[in-house]
Amino acid sequence: MINMEKQFTKIFKEVGIEDVAEVGGKNASLGEMIQDLIPKGVNVPDGFIVTATAYRYFLKKTGLDEFIKKTLTGLNTRNLADLASRARLVREKIKNAEFPEDLKKEIIKGYRELEKRYGKNADVAVRSSATAEDLPGASFAGEHETYLNIRGTDQLIEAVRADMASLFTDRAISYRVDKKFDHLKVALSVGIQKMVRSDLGCSGVMFTVDTESGFKDVVLINGAWGLGEMIVQGEVTPDEFLIFKPNLNNSKFRPIIDKKLGNKNRKMIYSDHTTLGIKTTKIINTTPKEKESWVLTDQEILKLAEWGKIIEEHYSKKNGKWTPMDTEWAKDGKTGQLFIVQARPETVQAQRDFSKIKEYNLQEKGKEITKGTSVGNKIASGKAHIIFDIKHLKDFKPGEILVSTMTDPNFEPVMKIASAIVTDKGGRTSHAAIVSRELGIPCIVGTENATKKIKTGQTITVDASGTEGTVYEGTLKFKIIEHDIKKLPKPKTKIMMNIATPDTAFEKSFLPNSGVGLAREEFIIASNIGIHPKALIDYKKLRKENPGGKLIGEINKRSAGYQDKIQFYVDKLSYGIAKIGAAFYPNPIIVRFSDFKTNEYRTLIGGDLYEPHEENPMIGWRGASRYYHPDFADAFVLELKAIRKVREEIGLNNVEVMIPFCRTVEEGKKVIEIMKKNGLDRKSGIKINVMCEIPANVILADKFLDIFDGMSIGSNDLTQLTVGIDRDGNDKIKKITNEKDESVKTLISEVIKKCKARGKYIGICGQAPSDYPDFAQFLVEQGIESISLNPDTVIKTTLAVVEQERKLK
Repeated sequence: MINMEKQFTKIFKEVGIEDVAEVGGKNASLGEMIQDLIPKGVNVPDGFIVTATAYRYFLKKTGLDEFIKKTLTGLNTRNLADLASRARLVREKIKNAEFPEDLKKEIIKGYRELEKRYGKNADVAVRSSATAEDLPGASFAGEHETYLNIRGTDQLIEAVRADMASLFTDRAISYRVDKKFDHLKVALSVGIQKMVRSDLGCSGVMFTVDTESGFKDVVLINGAWGLGEMIVQGEVTPDEFLIFKPNLNNSKFRPIIDKKLGNKNRKMIYSDHTTLGIKTTKIINTTPKEKESWVLTDQEILKLAEWGKIIEEHYSKKNGKWTPMDTEWAKDGKTGQLFIVQARPETVQAQRDFSKIKEYNLQEKGKEITKGTSVGNKIASGKAHIIFDIKHLKDFKPGEILVSTMTDPNFEPVMKIASAIVTDKGGRTSHAAIVSRELGIPCIVGTENATKKIKTGQTITVDASGTEGTVYEGTLKFKIIEHDIKKLPKPKTKIMMNIATPDTAFEKSFLPNSGVGLAREEFIIASNIGIHPKALIDYKKLRKENPGGKLIGEINKRSAGYQDKIQFYVDKLSYGIAKIGAAFYPNPIIVRFSDFKTNEYRTLIGGDLYEPHEENPMIGWRGASRYYHPDFADAFVLELKAIRKVREEIGLNNVEVMIPFCRTVEEGKKVIEIMKKNGLDRKSGIKINVMCEIPANVILADKFLDIFDGMSIGSNDLTQLTVGIDRDGNDKIKKITNEKDESVKTLISEVIKKCKARGKYIGICGQAPSDYPDFAQFLVEQGIESISLNPDTVIKTTLAVVEQERKLK
């Protein structure tokens, strides 16, 4: 006699990942976690499963299997009208069919068991779990339906049947055809899971890998208020948190390396309204306080990240290979508890060949139209096609660039033929981002205004090659460079990189390197902060003087989420540094303290209040001379606090520092003393280097080396101060000479010898070796320890260095 209970329904703790064929990837994964990971502290809400056997039984008993086969025979999924018509026929037939009585009885019995634990009419989520879904190589990215806030047996039966019908939406049929899955060999299991009251709290998505670069050592968390569908659908731009995975197990550290506040202007909550007997949800606007508040505390961010690491380690061990995970989480607004509600293998970066590096480089700049968060690390040009309503999808032509408010699974047939995607809403884990990543096309999400700024038929270029994506007018030239790093020989001279933008650090870390010879603070301050540090220090005074003024409004807008404006500066600077430090860990990262000139500082919000006008800022109040000056010393202390946070709180002790434009040994001593007073001296283990970019640094090298751990040659400034040519000067004098001038090379040769004689570090981080491979060869000949290059010249210059080393041998 067949045991129908075991055949039609199962409780989660009865199943594991080996039961995918019967309960689907999603349900198998939940069962796996409930069995093995709850004992390790991971919270997972319980429930039961309607099996694939039950689904097939339903189709067989009602004759639906034959109807489906007949209806979908000969379908061309590129014919969108025919696809829509046939899919609708199948769905309606399934929704109108009654469950066999024995199957219905088992579903109700499973729900009654849940009621014993959670009370009468317990609220549940009803989610699909296809037997080919959520497997490495196949990411259905919301192909099938989820029903939330389901209560009572009538609603449950209706929701389970509707979920089964969702196996035959237009996009699900199209997806199966593309992935070569037989429609009737893919069965649908349904998970019935106790709802987490995230409608009163928050929810989101967590990846245990950087979704764009494939960098393994981070956990990426997105979060928004209310139910999680808003993030998955790309309806809101969520908060984003980044955590350095290797330091999660060390209780001394709090390794959050980035926090970005999303606009979170709407949220999804429960509704009393019903459709087809199924209780639905509704979307409401968030309050101003919700928009400007983080959805998670630092403690909660770290707890989720720890769970993500535990989940990844479990599945990697189970699969015998690295298995990054894509999970969904929810916070119950009543109890304050966090839960993992889904976990599936990430399917894009897990299959990437990291020995092959493809770089997309824009070769010219055009007129900027809009900006947003980039996805895909690629560039594409084409004609824009704006679509607001899915009824216009049939007008979309192959190769066009899809521009929309947001996308959902209904858009997928046209997303497959688009050359790029741009949306107003959404973050890096929205539907548009997930699908474009899998399709391998560039995408920019969260622009907020793309559909207003771009016109249908307009030729545009979508540059998603960095973390910030830009849409330009017209067709711009770009080049693609592919590297096979396995074939690249390793030189004895250390090849390091110059990194300005933290958002490119993960991607660049795959290039062969020995660390970062120059991490510039200026870009982080200009782009991630945008406000003069003194204006933040004086914020209370400035607000008192002019509470409703433009300056205070701009500061408040840039620093949303922070009551303490000084902490905003410290956090944002430390996050930028930490992303670079994490990307290249454990290799050394030499962070140069801020080296803005006065004219550059003046461009920051509030900068005109603090910066003097100088005739020649290049040799004016810059570098070390600012750090001990009464008008800037308190701002420099904020930089020191950021470095301490990176090293001591986040745990990135590979971060070193470097003082720029240090004119005299006395200046160097003053700066080192300020560092010591603020907890940064050699007792803390930090290395303190100095830029060698003034002839005095070479002439008095031994005295500078008495107080510093090493030198890094700044060939740009050293050249202008040696041959008397303004590096920002006009073309009339620029062509006279350059860094390869004999006088400059003589100074460089001399300082290399002095550093080597003292056993001190000597490298170069100036532009010259990036521009001139023969200059790099000269440096090798002189015995330099390291050469720090612009990332796009690493391969070319490495080969030149290897060739020179061979000659010297």
